[in-house]
Amino acid sequence: MVNPEPVISNFLYSCYTSRHNESEQCVPEHVLTHVIAGSVAFYTADGRHELMPGQTLFIKRNLLTRVMKYPGPGGEMKSFSIFLEQSFLRDYSAENDTIASGPYQGTPFIQFAADSLFKAYFESLAPYHHLQINNELAVLKQREALLLLLHQTPDVKNLLFDFSEPGKIDLEEFMNRHYRFNVDLRRFAYLTGRSLATFKRDFEKIFHASPSRWLQQKRLQEAYFQIKEKKKKPSDVYLEVGFEDLSHFSFAFKKTYGVAPSLV
Repeated sequence: MVNPEPVISNFLYSCYTSRHNESEQCVPEHVLTHVIAGSVAFYTADGRHELMPGQTLFIKRNLLTRVMKYPGPGGEMKSFSIFLEQSFLRDYSAENDTIASGPYQGTPFIQFAADSLFKAYFESLAPYHHLQINNELAVLKQREALLLLLHQTPDVKNLLFDFSEPGKIDLEEFMNRHYRFNVDLRRFAYLTGRSLATFKRDFEKIFHASPSRWLQQKRLQEAYFQIKEKKKKPSDVYLEVGFEDLSHFSFAFKKTYGVAPSLV
């Protein structure tokens, strides 16, 4: 059974009784996630990060990550997430004269061990998980989360109040690190600092193929390696390499390699 319960747009309470894969693989806004029961695994280009009960994780905006949620011994996975959107942070910045004082030098993930302050904060959200709360109260709870985060990690100010958009970066290096993430081309273009048209033009100059064709072939090559050399099951591989569903993956794999992935 799956029973995610959104509170309001800035807060999310999740409850699952079976393993669940999040379909969205880009974090568009800064987010704080706290696990109550079960565990949550975040897969990025740099590896795997696991969040256990009582732990809290801050994730920067515009990060590509695949999220898997696992029920714990009690059979449930429960978590709260609170989003710190750019509009909210701009308002706070203007009202409090708070700005970035330099470039952010930290990591895109900040993981907090079981902490009494975060625990108390997220427990305070529990009464709202089945209610619609008004915007004024929602903003107060966001501000509380922001102040708590700044108290715990003051340097994150330089990330939270940096409102610049992604700049133009090395396209080849980025795509070779992030091809496993199932996001649309507009998202890849934005994250590499390009318009969609410029992204496609630059891509074909570098890879001598269209983005869609290159992505499918790259994902299939990785899947073949994982199945053949690492002895993984196709059902465990297709999501890891960026396919949306097993049937599409199996069809594309057989068309390319002449054999079903289960027979490799």
